[in-house]
Amino acid sequence: MIQLRRSDERGHAQHGWLDSRHTFSFADYRDPEHMGFRALRVINEDRVQPGKGFPPHSHRDMEILTCVLEGALEHKDSLGNTSVIRPGELQRMTAGTGVTHSEFNAARDAPVHFLQIWILPAKPSLAPGYEQRDFGSGPMRDHLRLVASPDGREGSLTVHQDVTLHLGRLSKGAKLGHPLAAGRHAWVQVARGSVRVNGENLVAGDGAALSGERAVELEALDAAHVLVFDLA
Repeated sequence: MIQLRRSDERGHAQHGWLDSRHTFSFADYRDPEHMGFRALRVINEDRVQPGKGFPPHSHRDMEILTCVLEGALEHKDSLGNTSVIRPGELQRMTAGTGVTHSEFNAARDAPVHFLQIWILPAKPSLAPGYEQRDFGSGPMRDHLRLVASPDGREGSLTVHQDVTLHLGRLSKGAKLGHPLAAGRHAWVQVARGSVRVNGENLVAGDGAALSGERAVELEALDAAHVLVFDLA
């Protein structure tokens, strides 16, 4: 079974400096039909204007992944981390017992476009933690690269939940499959381009929940950038 979440059906917040699209309920956008999928709680697609951003604010008991699609995002947190996240890099922050952090567009002349993803941890009150890794130099063209997993295998980031995340950049016409073990589910998020997912056509901003399927089958209808979550 596949259920689609179309880009234009998402929640939308426009604050001038921030244009944000919410796949699931978030902040002032409340939709009881879209509160998340399995342990996946938030997928926000944000565009932040030059020099603007989110001032220091706090979170707890959440695994937060940040994936920059275009531009550069400056991160600071109460753990002492200061970094700039660029396309090809992925950041994981375990909020755990509590973290205060800020994100700002690191550029003065162009917006930054990124996805922020929240995953519910397997247990509360974890010790806060942080990782950032550059996956841009590894195989991702017409390949689903593992970038996050519970055990950090294959050089992936470690998330404290039974979830794996694969990123792929597909050239037009490329076909890829990701097998799903019995009882597993998947969420596919299209960041750019267009793909056919198990027979359904999706474009940038669209998402799809898969349950009871043996595999995620992808075919790029155009050059595409996709995220594939494998969930318990």
